[in-house]
Amino acid sequence: MASLQDIGFSAAINLMSAFAFLFAFAMLRLQPVNDRVYFPKWYLKGIRGSPTRSRGVMNRFVNLDWTTYVKFLNWMPAALRMPEPELIEHAGLDSAVYIRIYLLGLKMFVPITVFAFGVLVPVNWTGETLDKIDDLTFSNVDKLSISNVPPGSPRFWAHLSMTYVFSIWACYVLYMEYKTVATMRLRHLASETRRPDQLTVLVRNVPPDPDESVNEHVEHFFCVNHPDHYLCHQVVYNANDLAKVVAQRKAMQNWVTYYENKYERKPSSRPTTKTGYGGFWGTTVDAIDFYTSKLQNLAEQEAVEREKIMNDPMAIVPAAFVSFRSRWGTAVCAQTQQCHNPTIWLTEWAPEPRDVFWDNLAIPYVELSIRRLLTTIALFFLIFCFMIPIAFVQSLANLEGIQKVLPFLKPLIEMKTVKSVIQGFLPGIALKIFLIILPTLLMTMSQIEGYTSLSYLDRRSAEKYFWFIIVNVFLGSIITGTAFQQLKSFLEQPPTEIPKTVGVSIPMKATFFITYIMVDGWAGIAAEILRLVPLVVFHLKNAFLVKTEQDRQQAMDPGHLDFATSEPRIQFYFLLGLVYAAVAPILLPFIIVFFAFSYVVFRHQVINVYDQKYESGARYWPDVHRRLTICLIISQLLMMGLLSTKKLAKVTVLLLPQPILTIWFYRYCAGRFESAFSRFPLQEAMVKDTLEKATEPNLNLKEYLKDAYVHPVFKGKDLDRPRVVDEEESNPLVPTRRTSQATTRYNSEASSTTNTPVANKHSGSPGTM
Repeated sequence: MASLQDIGFSAAINLMSAFAFLFAFAMLRLQPVNDRVYFPKWYLKGIRGSPTRSRGVMNRFVNLDWTTYVKFLNWMPAALRMPEPELIEHAGLDSAVYIRIYLLGLKMFVPITVFAFGVLVPVNWTGETLDKIDDLTFSNVDKLSISNVPPGSPRFWAHLSMTYVFSIWACYVLYMEYKTVATMRLRHLASETRRPDQLTVLVRNVPPDPDESVNEHVEHFFCVNHPDHYLCHQVVYNANDLAKVVAQRKAMQNWVTYYENKYERKPSSRPTTKTGYGGFWGTTVDAIDFYTSKLQNLAEQEAVEREKIMNDPMAIVPAAFVSFRSRWGTAVCAQTQQCHNPTIWLTEWAPEPRDVFWDNLAIPYVELSIRRLLTTIALFFLIFCFMIPIAFVQSLANLEGIQKVLPFLKPLIEMKTVKSVIQGFLPGIALKIFLIILPTLLMTMSQIEGYTSLSYLDRRSAEKYFWFIIVNVFLGSIITGTAFQQLKSFLEQPPTEIPKTVGVSIPMKATFFITYIMVDGWAGIAAEILRLVPLVVFHLKNAFLVKTEQDRQQAMDPGHLDFATSEPRIQFYFLLGLVYAAVAPILLPFIIVFFAFSYVVFRHQVINVYDQKYESGARYWPDVHRRLTICLIISQLLMMGLLSTKKLAKVTVLLLPQPILTIWFYRYCAGRFESAFSRFPLQEAMVKDTLEKATEPNLNLKEYLKDAYVHPVFKGKDLDRPRVVDEEESNPLVPTRRTSQATTRYNSEASSTTNTPVANKHSGSPGTM
C-alpha cells in the first residue's frame, strides 16, 4: 500500500518528467529549423513560410534572440487566447468539441472536489476505524477514504447525501453541455460552406438486374423515384488491389528520390544497394538503376490493374454515391426508406470525401452482419483474456509479488528509495506499457467490421476501447490477487455479488490510480506535446529526401487528434472521478490537474499542429454523452455495493432510484438532442438551398460534384460516368434496355413492346422500353 511519501515521490518523478518535456518543447519550438514540426498547420494554410536566405545560415537554424527564451512558456496563454468561434473556423467543430470535453471535466469536478473536501474528508479523517484494527496495513492516505468510517456508522449519511449531490450536478453539467454542443452543431451546419457530402447520399445493396449494369440501374431508379432532385451519381469500383500497387509505387519513388539526392551530393560515385529484402543482403547493384527498374515495373503493373478494373463489369460493386440538386432532396433521400423491401436500396448520408474508407466499400453487404458478429465474439475474448497478462504484471508491480518471484532482490527492494519507486511509479507505468498495442488492434477489428467512413471507424474503436478500459484497467486493477483469482471472483460469484466484491476493493486502490493518473495524465500529456517521433522523422526526410519547397511541405507530419483512443481515455478519468468522489476524494485533485493541463496542451495542438483527416460536425458527441452516463451509473452501482458491505443494507435501498433516474435522464437527453447529430432538418435544408440559389444563381453543381467521390486512385482519369440529367428535363418516361418486363418480379401485368410505355419496376410509373 503506497503511503503519502510514495505518492509524493511518484509525483516528484512525474512532475520532473513533465517539466523536462515541456522545457525541451519550449526550447525546440523556438528554433527555426523545427518550425514546420511545431507549426505545421500554419504552413499548410499558407500563413507561415520558410525563412529567407538573407537571414544568414545560423539564423535559419538557431534562434539567437535571447528575449524569446525568457518567455518560453508564452505558448500557454497564447493557446487559451483564441475565442471558440475562431477555433472552430481554424480547426473545425470536431476539434473544438473535443477540447470542450476537458473543459467539461473541470466544470464537473471542481465543484465536486470542493464539496467532497468540505464534507467528506473531515468525516472520513475523524472516523478512526483503521487505527483500531491491529493486523491491517494502511497509510495516511487511507484515512481520507471511506474505509476509515466504522461499519453501521451514521457518518455514512454524509456519503449517501453527497452521492445524490454529485449525481445531480453531473447530470446538470452533462445536460447543459449536450444542449450547447447540439446548438453548436446546428449552427455549424447552417453556416458551413458548401461541401459535396451535403448533396450526396451513399446507396448500398443495389439489387442485381439481369438487363442493366449497376450504373444504369442506379440512374434509372433515382430518375424515377427522385425525378425533381436527382442530379448524377458515381458507382463504386473495387480498387483495393490497385490502391496497394499505387502505395507501393509511391514508396518506391521515395527510394529513387533518396538515392538521386545522395548521388547529387556526392557525384563522384554512384550509390549502391543489395537486391535482398531491405537492401541488407544479395547481389550489390546500382541503387538508382535498381529502384528505377522496380518503379517502372510497378507503373506497368498499375496500368494493367487499372485497365482490368475499367473493363471488368464485376469490378463495380453494388453501391454508389448519388448526388442531388438540393440539400432538401438529399435529406429526403438519406432519411427515408427507398423501397418496400427494407434490405435493398439502403441510403445514408455520404461521408465527406476525405472521410470515406474506400477499402470497405467493396465488402458485400451480406457479409457485414457475419463480420460484426465474429468481431463482437473476438472482442469479448480479447477483453477477458487480456485481463490475465495485465493482472500478472500488476501482481508483480508490488513488493510482495517481486519478492515472491525474485527473492534475491529482497535486500534491494527494501531500500527506501527503491521501495518508493516500486509502489509509487512501477504499477502505473507497467499498465501503460501493456496498453500501447491495443489501439492498433481495436482499429483493425473495426475495419474488419466493414464500416465505410474513418469517423465511424474511430467511433466504433472508441466504443471497444472504452469497454476494454472498464473491464481491464478499472475492474482488473481494483480486484486484488493473481490473474486466476480475479477471474475466479467474477466466474464463481453470482452477478448480484459483483458490486459488493468490487466495492470492498475500491477504496484500497485509490493510491494505485493516483500513480496511474500521474504517469498517463501528467508526464504522458507532456511527452505528447514534444512530438519527438515527428521531429526525428521530419529531419531525416529533410536530410535525405527533400529537394524542393514542395518536398519540404510534403515531409511535414501535422498529425491529427486520435479520437478512437483519446475519447475513452478521457472518459476513464470521468469514471475514476465519479467513483472516487464519495469514496476517496484525495483522487480528485490529481484528476483536476489532468483536465486543466490537457485542456491547455490540446488547445495548443489543434491550433498549431493537428490537421484533421475529416470533419464530422461533432457527430461523436452522443457516444461521448452515453459513455459518460454509463460511468455515472457504474459509480452509483458500486457505491451501493460498497455501502452494502458496511452493514447498511437498508440504507442502500435509498440509492436504488439513482440509476433508474439516470437512465431516464439519458433517454430524455437522447430524445431531446440526439436527432441533431443524425438528421438534417428539412427546414434548415430549404433555407440553405434558397440562400444558395439567391447568392449563386449560376452555380454549376454538376461540375462541382463531378470528381468529388471518385476513388483517389482514379483522380484525373476517365471513368464510366452516368448520364447527367439536365435541369430542364421533365419527361417522366425513363428509357431502359430491358427486353421484357414480364419476366421480372417487379413487373406490372402489362406486356411490353418496343417503345411502348409500361409500368416501370422501380415505382410503377410508366417507363419507355
